[in-house]
Amino acid sequence: MTTLLAIETSTELASVALIHAGQLWSHELDGVQTHSANLIPAIESILKSAELDLSELQALAFGCGPGAFTGVRTACGVVQGLAFGLGIPVLPVTGLEAMALALVDQQTRDNPDKKLHVLTVLDARMGEVYWAHFCVESGQTSVLSPPALSSLDGVLNYLKASIQSIDHLALGTGVEAMLDLSAWSPCLVLPHARQILQAGLRDFKLGKAVSAQHAQPLYLRNKIALTTQERQLQKLANQHA
Repeated sequence: MTTLLAIETSTELASVALIHAGQLWSHELDGVQTHSANLIPAIESILKSAELDLSELQALAFGCGPGAFTGVRTACGVVQGLAFGLGIPVLPVTGLEAMALALVDQQTRDNPDKKLHVLTVLDARMGEVYWAHFCVESGQTSVLSPPALSSLDGVLNYLKASIQSIDHLALGTGVEAMLDLSAWSPCLVLPHARQILQAGLRDFKLGKAVSAQHAQPLYLRNKIALTTQERQLQKLANQHA
């Protein structure tokens, strides 16, 4: 009997999920400004619903990014603090994999063993996107192209080159407006703690849990904001285009 808690705060939709004795609980927090204030109360609430104490948790799964800088840091800080205090390991899961698992769950309800290739894309701001390419079969994920930061043209070029091997395209909020992706019938899917929990449970059973000190964000870019001069240059370029 495995008892795991999962946290995902990398986008505007934050969530927590818990599995105990084969039963699943989940809770969502809407509004990115509330993530840090409401995450601990949400954890307390979900544990209360399951009639569990923090001390009964065996590990903590969390969305390590990529995504909103503050949101990812929030998840890592909370998970690391809890894991150190409880003396339990952690299970980092990328939000891009969680998106792939969520889309596959939607598409394979009648055939859960079906193999699908999924490209996941999140808005990285500054005219760029985070993306990755996964193959998912029977809940097992193979990484065909690891999480990366790319220009909009970069992900379009990958799509065009790989169109024969991609079954579905999973997009975060705002991405469809930036890219002309109508030819790929994209689906809007955000990372959720349910899929972080799904991947974390798989990794826990495979012995892949790591110590609390490894509750670190996945950084794909060092620079998180444009300077004033860069914003002005970008605005002029957009006007010229």
